[in-house]
Amino acid sequence: MAKPDFYDLLGVSRSASADEIKKAYRKKAKELHPDRNSDNPNAEAQFKEINEAYDALKDPERKAAYDRYGHAAFDGGMGAGQRGGGHPGFGGGNGDFASAFSDVFEDLFGDFVGGRGGGGRSRASRGSDLRYNMRITLEEAYAGTRKTIRVPRLSECDSCHGSGAEGGAEPVTCPTCSGMGKVRAQQGFFTVERTCPTCGGAGQIVKNPCKACGGAGRKEKEANLSVNIPAGVETGTRIRLSGEGEAGLRGGPAGDLYIFVNVAEHALFKRDATTLFCRVPVSVTRAALGGEVEVPTIDGGRSRVKVPAGSQSGRQMRLRGKGMPALRGAGHGDMLIELAVETPVNLTARQKELLEEFEKLSAENNPESNSFFDKVKGFWDGMKG
Repeated sequence: MAKPDFYDLLGVSRSASADEIKKAYRKKAKELHPDRNSDNPNAEAQFKEINEAYDALKDPERKAAYDRYGHAAFDGGMGAGQRGGGHPGFGGGNGDFASAFSDVFEDLFGDFVGGRGGGGRSRASRGSDLRYNMRITLEEAYAGTRKTIRVPRLSECDSCHGSGAEGGAEPVTCPTCSGMGKVRAQQGFFTVERTCPTCGGAGQIVKNPCKACGGAGRKEKEANLSVNIPAGVETGTRIRLSGEGEAGLRGGPAGDLYIFVNVAEHALFKRDATTLFCRVPVSVTRAALGGEVEVPTIDGGRSRVKVPAGSQSGRQMRLRGKGMPALRGAGHGDMLIELAVETPVNLTARQKELLEEFEKLSAENNPESNSFFDKVKGFWDGMKG
């Protein structure tokens, strides 16, 4: 039975370019790979056919021989002179399967072996992200602020501009892996990859390392950065500074810097999201008679609060809009005032006299209350007897 035409197998025309042939082969290899067609008994045979076709057409000299002589160029039925002077790539029946299949190995299995496409020719990699812990006051969290911070980080070497080579020269392609960063070995039907031992997976080597950075392409430096802290931040708020992390390797992009905010405890105010709490002391007379007290606010001002007559410790009053601003939102929260009625100490003789008189008047005005205390006193006297 005659072999099918290689161009027909790949679905390309005879005038197709090398890139078009490779693209068509990758598509066919994905479609016909036996592991993806377990229900198709002919998949393995078809897969071998397209590998043979691609192996014949990917090389310009082998393609020219096939265009001239057809399948006879590779089936051993021609003399060396007819095959173009005995080219070492000709002959061999099924072609170089490992060579052909390796071209699409990463496309087929890249998701499982840690990456796909492009190999490791440049191996430029993104720099690491960095973290900076910043402590601010509650007043700064209320108003927002701008801080200048010093961050030690790996930055691009000024001498080699990140290349790692002396004088800024470009690294050269690794001779072991030809810039792929990986070497392949065939084990039966499959091709096994491992990291190139010469370049460590970079795909490039530096012949003359930069003296300033030792060939690393990066040096540790301390950067001074200005950070804008928006109003309303809370402990745990994260601020991202794009590109302010460590420099990338071999021209890769820099990482990011993340600022983690910690808002310090305040001596007067307690915070719950946008609500502030403030405990305000009031005298016994002010609490009993009523009046006004002046309370501080987080913005540095003061507000007057009316205390109703007969107020007890723990009573709360609300000041609208005197709390914290909402982060990335509109408006402010409220401030809750909690009264703490203070008992007077270090009384003068006159103050004691007035309090005693007040107590007598209270008993006369509240005979039921006085009777209650008499009953309590009688109970304790009885217990003592």
